[in-house]
This record gives sequence, C-alpha cells and structure tokens, in this order.
Amino acid sequence: MDYAWNWAIFPAPSADGTGSYLSLLLSGLGWTLATAALSWGLALPLGMLLGILRTLPQRGPRLACDAYAELFRNIPLIVQMFLWYVVLPELLPEPAGTWLKRLPNAAFATAVLSLGRYTAARVSEQVRAGIESLPRGQRQAGIALGLSPAQVHASVLLPNALRIVLPALASEFLNNTKNTSVAMTIGLMELTARARSMQEYSFQVFEAFAAATLLYLAVNAVDVRAMALAERRLALPGLSRPRGDGHAF
Repeated sequence: MDYAWNWAIFPAPSADGTGSYLSLLLSGLGWTLATAALSWGLALPLGMLLGILRTLPQRGPRLACDAYAELFRNIPLIVQMFLWYVVLPELLPEPAGTWLKRLPNAAFATAVLSLGRYTAARVSEQVRAGIESLPRGQRQAGIALGLSPAQVHASVLLPNALRIVLPALASEFLNNTKNTSVAMTIGLMELTARARSMQEYSFQVFEAFAAATLLYLAVNAVDVRAMALAERRLALPGLSRPRGDGHAF
C-alpha cells in the first residue's frame, strides 16, 4: 500500500488537544534543550575536576576518580537512567523512595543527573589526556616559580589543556545533546518522544521524524558553529590547529 504523505499535518490540531503538531514538537525541543543545558552544566565542571584529580601524584584521589570514570563510561546510559529512575527508589528506605517517586518532573531531574554524571566521566578522560599531553616543563616551570600544585593546575596546565581538547569537548557537547533522546525511555517527553507521539496520533511517521531530524540538525549546527568560533579564538600557536573553514570537526 502506498504511503499517504501529508506535510500539512504540522499546523493541524494534535490528538491530545494541547495545540498543533508543530507546537507538540517544539515543546519536545524545549525539554531537549533544557535537559542538554543543565546536564552539560553539571558534566563540564565535574568532569574538569575529575580530570584534574586523575593527574595528581596522590594515589588515593587518582584511583577514586579513575574508578568513577571507568564505572560511568562503561555502563550504557539507558541502563544508568533505569537504575536511577526505577531501581534506586526501591532500594532506599520507604519514606525516601516514596518522596523520590512523587517528585514533580522526576523523569526530567533523573535525566539531567544521569546524563550529567555519564558525560562528566567522558569529559574527565578528555581533560586528563589534555593535561598529560602538555610538555612536562610547564609543570616544572610553575613549581620553580613557587606556585602550589593547585595554582599550577589552575593557572598553567588547565587553561592550556582545555584549548587543546576543545574540539573533543565540542564533540562531547553534541553527543550530550543527542543523548537526551535516551530519556524518552523513562517518560521524559523530549523531542524524540514527541515525534513518536505525533506518529502514533497521526500515523504520519515520516513527517514526524523528518521534522525531528531537521530540528536536531538546526540545534547542532548552531552548536558546531559556536564551538568552531571558540576554537579559533582560543587556539594555541603550535599546539592547536583550528581549521580554516570554520568547522570544528
């Protein structure tokens, strides 16, 4: 049977009575952007801290942070979301578990925290690699100037390392945005979930997911451009090689 294309479906009222199908998708886009922004706001500082601690000479903090990175990087994100959303409330004492289950927007909070912790582990690996790629003379020069280890990391190593790994962090930011789609499995009505809902209401599967694809492409195109400009402005001569065409990857 031939598929009945209907690109005029978007301004039509949605079956759930909340507006048009276009507004349905835009609502999902809003949840996607909120989840991506908040989870990245958690992942970046936490990942930087973990990455720094993984380069310290002290064995205890280094092993603890290595264990965190390996644990969260090697468990699939969808499993982590189910563990935090479904399993954790059942393991806690009953009052605490009941409180978690009754939180407003519990799926959103779980998605932000799960994605943030998962992405932080990946960011820590990039920051660690960036710091360890620097010439050893930079650390030694900072110590020779009388800087403390914390000051050496904050004023010498980390600024240079972040400039080197900026393309990798830009790619991780894009992955973080796309990984928000996993949250549909715990009930968050983000963009992919809204496209699926539109498809189920209208049976226009190609139109629904084509629109979702275009919205993802538009968001990520803005991200790519912004990161490419940042890479060009922050490039270190001899260490970073931003591309001349303005693309980050």
